[in-house]
Amino acid sequence: MHLLDRSSLVRSTLAVVAAGTLVLGLAACSSTSDSESNNTAPTHPVNATEPAEESTEEPLATIPALTGGVDTQVAVDASFVDALGTLGLTPGVVGTATFTDGTFSFPITGGNVTYYDPEGDVRPYVQGNIDHDDSGLSLTAADGTVVELSDFRIDPGESKLYGTVTANGTVAAQDAYLFTLWGGTLEPLKTEGTNAVLEGTTVHVSPDAAALLNATFDTDAVQDQMLVGVAKITVATQ
Repeated sequence: MHLLDRSSLVRSTLAVVAAGTLVLGLAACSSTSDSESNNTAPTHPVNATEPAEESTEEPLATIPALTGGVDTQVAVDASFVDALGTLGLTPGVVGTATFTDGTFSFPITGGNVTYYDPEGDVRPYVQGNIDHDDSGLSLTAADGTVVELSDFRIDPGESKLYGTVTANGTVAAQDAYLFTLWGGTLEPLKTEGTNAVLEGTTVHVSPDAAALLNATFDTDAVQDQMLVGVAKITVATQ
C-alpha cells in the first residue's frame, strides 16, 4: 500500500472499517425478503463468493493490526429475552465482557482487515478477522447447567461470528460457528473522535449454535437464525 499523509490514512482506515463491518451481511440487502419479516438471516452473504483465480489486484487499504480497541456491543432484542425466559435461562458475562441495560459489550483485542475494490475481481472483497479474546456471554439454566460462548472472532468475508463453547467448564467446541451477521438494517458510518462506528447489523443464532443449545438444554425452542439483537461496532482508527 502506498504511503499516505496522516489525513489520508485516517480516511482510508475509516473506509476499511466501514466496508468490513458493512459486509458482515450484505446478502438480500437490495430487496425486502422473508429474512426481514421473520427476523432470520440469509445463509450465503454476497461477499462470501469464491475468489478470482490468480488475481494480481492490490487492496485499496489494509489495517494490519486492530490493536486500538474498542468494542462490539449487542443490544439484546426483546424476542430473545422472551425466549431465554421461556427456557428458564439467565444470561451473564464471561471475562472482560459487560452486560448493562440489556446490552452486551465485548472488547476488541486484535485482528486485521483488508479491503479490495467491490467492483474488482477479488472475492470476498473484505477479508480478515476481528478478535474479542477473553470475553463472552453465558447462559445458566435453573438446574445449574452453564454454557459459555467466548473468544469471539468476526469474519467479515463470511458474515459469521465464531467462538469457543464451554459446557459446565468443559470445552465442547472451539472456533465454532455461533452467529450469523446481517447488514440489511445497517446505518451509515459515523465517527466519534478518532473512532469509526457502525450500528444496525442484526445478530442471529447460527444453525450450529441452535443445535448445540437445544441438545444441551434438552429443548427445541432455540431456532436457527433466531434474532439475538442489534450490533454496534466501534473501532479505534489510531
